Amino acid sequence: MGSSLVRNRTRRAASIVATAVTTTLVAGVVTAVSAQAAAGCQVTYQVGAQWAGGFTAAISIRNLGDPVTGWRLGWTFPAGQTITSAWGFTASPASGSVVATNLDYNAAIATGGVVDVGFNGTWTGSNPEPAGFTLNGTACTGSTTPTTAAPTTPPPPTTPPPTTPPPTTPPPTTPPVTTPPPTSGTPTVASDGTGRYRTVQAAIDAVPANSSSRTTITIKPGTYREVVRVASNKTNVTLRGLGSAPSNVVLVYNNSAGTRKPDGTTYGTFNSASMFVDGADFVAENLTIANDFVENTSGVDQQAVALHLNADRAVLRNVRLLGDQDTFLVNDKTRAYVVGSYVEGTVDFIFGGGTIVIDGSSIYEKRSTGGPITAARTPASKTYGMLIYRSTITGATNNTTQLGRPWGPDAQVLYRESTLSATMKTAQPWIDMSGNVWQNARFREYRNTGPGAGTNGNRPQLSDAQAATYTPQRYLAGSDGWNPM
Repeated sequence: MGSSLVRNRTRRAASIVATAVTTTLVAGVVTAVSAQAAAGCQVTYQVGAQWAGGFTAAISIRNLGDPVTGWRLGWTFPAGQTITSAWGFTASPASGSVVATNLDYNAAIATGGVVDVGFNGTWTGSNPEPAGFTLNGTACTGSTTPTTAAPTTPPPPTTPPPTTPPPTTPPPTTPPVTTPPPTSGTPTVASDGTGRYRTVQAAIDAVPANSSSRTTITIKPGTYREVVRVASNKTNVTLRGLGSAPSNVVLVYNNSAGTRKPDGTTYGTFNSASMFVDGADFVAENLTIANDFVENTSGVDQQAVALHLNADRAVLRNVRLLGDQDTFLVNDKTRAYVVGSYVEGTVDFIFGGGTIVIDGSSIYEKRSTGGPITAARTPASKTYGMLIYRSTITGATNNTTQLGRPWGPDAQVLYRESTLSATMKTAQPWIDMSGNVWQNARFREYRNTGPGAGTNGNRPQLSDAQAATYTPQRYLAGSDGWNPM
């Protein structure tokens, strides 16, 4: 969104005991013996995808005792096993005798409540076998059955691992990568003909209309150059990349606001996207959505959207969104949760009037001259707009990047407990836009850290009391109590 252009953009330990896991690897299959958990709490540890030297695991903590307001889960890894990235907790240390400590948003667990967390890890010579679980210092006994996974070719995890993608890797423009078919069965989509469909759009078109059951479309590694549309009647659709990283499955196109259609008209910003999502309860996992249009050599900015999201209750996990100007449009109907993902661009590259929480993700300003990251157009009637939560902001150069500017006069943006690198223009991180004065917008920061953090007259902060009502859960709850975390 360049200021020089006019656009049409009218989810706890009193007496807690947990379940430990003893696993073995037999012929490439994870096995275990079940036993009764002691009273107080139960922890289920599930090994998901495995690949050469790595694995993903999900941990579910169920409180069977009194409500708790903070938890620490401990276990012991054998030599050679280390947590490389975690979601829902911090680990110190990450190997040996591990202690996983809650994050603020999931610290409380009511009686009967559950907290779900997970991690990516490395292993050497054997399947992951954590031992000696403790919860808040209390030893745990029992075992559960982890998921079955092949050790070398990872099927998609039940909860895909949020990992930080490399900040400067461009979307692949090479032919599709040739890999063996996944051991979990035939992929839904494979451009080489080994799937049920050759294009993502063909698979989406085959989804039953207005379905209340989830349809998961698995996509074989490769580059899929097509415009993808998830229509409003295509509900409960999951797009899941089958690669070992989101960079292995790339959905890309190169329309822009100024690209001419066959009838001579141009697309405009809103219609330039590589992917359009209108269907409610959409999920994307472990893939890349990109617009690889290159801004023209005269230096004139031109909008080119990668993802146009106009869907309620959308979730993006371990997804890369790549573009230049206007990468990610969060349109008015949207409530979205983006976790463990990566977004890059140049100007206003997270923008719109919807409600979104970007959690534990990386945001990268790629332009050497910097630019504003967000351009919110939150209606005055909405309390919540954009929350950048526990994420990391980096950029190509120092002291050049702004937190955002108001596309609408009542824009609401909060950067909370995030790490701001030296790329931030610390003296003036919010700027005006199109007659909208940033001081009149609802722009705030709260407990950010890093060299780009700070306080001054141009950096309004939330108080601790105010912060209690600006949590990820509050942003996403709406009238139906939605909580995808």
